[in-house]
Amino acid sequence: MSTPKVLLTNPIHPPEQQRLSELTHVVVAPDTSPATLRQLASDCDALVVRSHLPADIFEQAPNLKFVVRHGVGLDMVPLEAATARGIAVANMPGGNTQAVVEYVLAAMFALTRNIVAIDQSLRTDGWQAAKPLSNDCVELGASVLGIVGYGSIGRRLAQIATAIGMSVLAHTRRPQTLDANAQARALPDLLAQSDLIVLACPHTPQTHHLINANALKQMKPSALLINVARGPVVDTSALIQALQSGQLAGAVLDVHEPAVLTGQEPILSVENVLLTPHLAGLTATSMAHLSGAAVDTLLALLAGKQPQNVVNPEVFQRSNPTQG
Repeated sequence: MSTPKVLLTNPIHPPEQQRLSELTHVVVAPDTSPATLRQLASDCDALVVRSHLPADIFEQAPNLKFVVRHGVGLDMVPLEAATARGIAVANMPGGNTQAVVEYVLAAMFALTRNIVAIDQSLRTDGWQAAKPLSNDCVELGASVLGIVGYGSIGRRLAQIATAIGMSVLAHTRRPQTLDANAQARALPDLLAQSDLIVLACPHTPQTHHLINANALKQMKPSALLINVARGPVVDTSALIQALQSGQLAGAVLDVHEPAVLTGQEPILSVENVLLTPHLAGLTATSMAHLSGAAVDTLLALLAGKQPQNVVNPEVFQRSNPTQG
């Protein structure tokens, strides 16, 4: 039997990449352009995905059997096309939950304690100028946290927020996921009542520009918005207007529209927003965990097993109708 060929769209945690290389023929894409990914995938048996795949990639990869998403979100993978071609797709649910939650906590503390502005003032204007900047800061324990999307990230965040004294409201399309740490709210009520609003929902047609001009008008002028979902969940133009007009006090965006900022976007000139390049889930700890889980999943698939984290298990039933 020939050695399976595996394409990594990006490098993974080095020890896990080495482990995979010992059992398969690993190719690492030199860049993630659609043309490069199409060309390299053409004779591969499996993909490990950390970047967006072109929509037509499976049409040009006749040997492809498995796709493993090195993360949670499936918007990087044309899932319907994979399923139509009998390609099993797996992701790593919960693999970076703790990393994202800790990022959100860091963002909340940075905003409510005015850390960045105080640091800059101390460096440029001195002690006496910087110290009064804390006078208007608030404590998280006296605040209401609104969480949009109550999956693993929302639940873990609510647990920690409750422990430090916050009141937690949640809006979710799956009310059965709610627990004692959060109270269910319709979105307009959540927006109106929350001091901090965290977006942790998937990007779907229903959540595209969920936070638009109308939603922003429903928030408190003192409210703070944190987006660790996907960029298009927020209408960036409307957000910029709200931030610049004082309609919204501040924001932290780890995800953007477009997904990769080029340096020309208007959001970069807005002062009361903190921006990071989609790294909330990326730490040395989470990378090791995600890479290990991705390699384990791929090796199980190559061995003919059916891991529970396959998101389209119907492809196995189609290939083996006798399975229950």
